[in-house]
Amino acid sequence: MPVTRAESPAPLTGSPAPDFELRDQHGQWVSLSSYRGRASVLLVFYPFAFSGVCSGELAGLRDHWADVAPEHAQLLAISCDPVYALRAFAELDKLNFPLLSDFWPHGQASTAYGAFDAERGCSARSSFVIDRDGVLRWQVHNALPDARDLAEYAQVLGAL
Repeated sequence: MPVTRAESPAPLTGSPAPDFELRDQHGQWVSLSSYRGRASVLLVFYPFAFSGVCSGELAGLRDHWADVAPEHAQLLAISCDPVYALRAFAELDKLNFPLLSDFWPHGQASTAYGAFDAERGCSARSSFVIDRDGVLRWQVHNALPDARDLAEYAQVLGAL
């Protein structure tokens, strides 16, 4: 299945990462720029809370984050689901990292990263690594049914 993304292109590797401010599953505002100077960030855009592949991927990150990422890395998972759905999803799957809602304006952050599937109205299955200086260092885009590789995250994050 081909990778479907928005008409807007993903930012170029080596360029400043687009900033955003989104609410997490607890209703708290989280901005990408708040990590600048203190942590590298793995942004994981995923299509839908409670779906099979997304649940498996996020559970894998929950279970293996310490093996995948150095101490200075932060995981942020983003979907177009509303905050309340993300709260229920996080509680059900015991997800202990920020799940950010790109619900309204619908898909704005996803679009800024070229990770919005306009046909389906959801985030695409895309990942981005941003260094401590706020520079985009790596990205990967998978088709909706294709899970991402944790070992690839470990390799990229370990090189920062």
